[in-house]
Amino acid sequence: MLTMEEAMKQSATRFAQGEIVKGTVIELRKNEVLVDIGYKSEGVISGGEFIDLKSVKVGDQIDVLIEKLENKEGTVVLSHEKAEFKKNWDNILSICNEGGIITGKVTAIVKGGLVVNVGVEAFLPASQIDVITPKNLASFVGNSYEFKVVKINQERQNIVLSRRELIESERTSKRSKILGEMTPGDIRKGTVKNITDFGAFIDLNGIDGLLHITDMSWGRIGHPSEILKVGQEIDVVVLDVNKEKERVSLGLKQKLANPWDSIETKFPVGAKVKGKVVSLVPYGAFVQLEPGVEGLIHVTELSWTKRIAKPSDVLKQDQEVEAIVLGINREEQKISLGVRQLESNPWDGAAAKYTTGTKVKGQVRNLTSYGAFVELEEGIDGMIHVSDMSWTRKINHPSEVMKKGDVVEATVLEVDRPNQRIALGMKQLGTDPWSNIETLYKVGDLVSGKVTKLASFGAFVGLQHDIDGLVHISQVTEDHVDKIKNVLKVGQDVNARVVKIDKSERRIGLSIKAASYTDEQLKEEQKILDQLKPGEDLVALQHAFDAADEMVKGD
Repeated sequence: MLTMEEAMKQSATRFAQGEIVKGTVIELRKNEVLVDIGYKSEGVISGGEFIDLKSVKVGDQIDVLIEKLENKEGTVVLSHEKAEFKKNWDNILSICNEGGIITGKVTAIVKGGLVVNVGVEAFLPASQIDVITPKNLASFVGNSYEFKVVKINQERQNIVLSRRELIESERTSKRSKILGEMTPGDIRKGTVKNITDFGAFIDLNGIDGLLHITDMSWGRIGHPSEILKVGQEIDVVVLDVNKEKERVSLGLKQKLANPWDSIETKFPVGAKVKGKVVSLVPYGAFVQLEPGVEGLIHVTELSWTKRIAKPSDVLKQDQEVEAIVLGINREEQKISLGVRQLESNPWDGAAAKYTTGTKVKGQVRNLTSYGAFVELEEGIDGMIHVSDMSWTRKINHPSEVMKKGDVVEATVLEVDRPNQRIALGMKQLGTDPWSNIETLYKVGDLVSGKVTKLASFGAFVGLQHDIDGLVHISQVTEDHVDKIKNVLKVGQDVNARVVKIDKSERRIGLSIKAASYTDEQLKEEQKILDQLKPGEDLVALQHAFDAADEMVKGD
């Protein structure tokens, strides 16, 4: 028979620290479970080590790990949780190396991923949850999935899992199967995975296909996001399958009949149509006539008479408009529209209404460096060139004789129907005084007038009949004159003698000092004038006018 000391020694050899042994629950306390393992003392296990403490009953057999055979109180220290972990860890190591497949339940969210219970706690990085990293990790908590073991650290006793690798492997298998089954013309259900400027990638449950922007709609689309959004489920048509490169081209518009096939019947040239402005661009406006069909109203087709700089000046986005079909190009899917054709073109009757020689009256609408635009009626302007404002004066700018808003009279000189232009003239209302200049002025006549302009070589004097004469600096006085402005002022009244008339060149030369000359003196003076240098020639009135303008600006 064994003595007590021998029984103690034998018991000590059966139990060792770190061992897992069977124990019997002998008592349930408030937050503790008392367990007998057949050792000299019972062990106490915290209730928190049990997943469901309420399910534990007296007499239950449970596995416990011996942490210490004896603590300071002489009691054995046991752990049910560590026993379960060690059993599971050993089991995992025996059945699942790195790369193996294991089933587990997601229990919690932690920084960077999820906690998965596979018998022991394992870590699932967020990047390994799915093919696309999910934003809502909470939706996975409580669910069970299969995982691939990607890393085991025995020293730290942790495991890293991946669900993504299993999904990708499954997708690869599916991709090969789908590519083998898929043919052009098939209609497949897919999910919008990604949107770019040129199209959208559609997940076909195993393979991605490209839906190009040009195959989304028969109409014009500025960006795929106008009709698609990420996560949207759509039915698409398979257009092409490249099994070698594993590429699939998809179409959305091909589900519907091409509205351009019967476009000439629906919208014949000359027909009046209605539509909505869907886009405004610098050169025109796109109008939707029906889903998938748009026409362009070019900026030049908005008005017969107004020069419209940009369509947004007269049209607005989403505005309902009427237009006339001007042309159709079915191959390029283009329709040309016009708004101005809804009204009669005022220029159609312009040639008959404004015949050459017709006297007209209108308000000066605008001035340019070369002439003035006069409004003859709503939408029709005529232009008076500076050269047609006076028979006798050189007009450098129309502002010298008129201003914006003035009402002026003129004569129609020409109507250019193709270019929508009407040329007008003011001087043509009167007779050209140079046509009968010999009846108005003769060499030797004594005339009077006001100084109108000064130049370095002389002065211009305004005479009757709106004619200017030039007094050369040598013809002002008998004395030598260095600067004309020292002896004459603009607006000054002077008397002078006509000393030269050139009808062909439309020029008159005057002499102030010769106002009191005799006929003999005039003849002598005439010889001197005829010998002047070309640059000083009295007949060069056009250059003299230019020089006078420059001098005035300089002053």
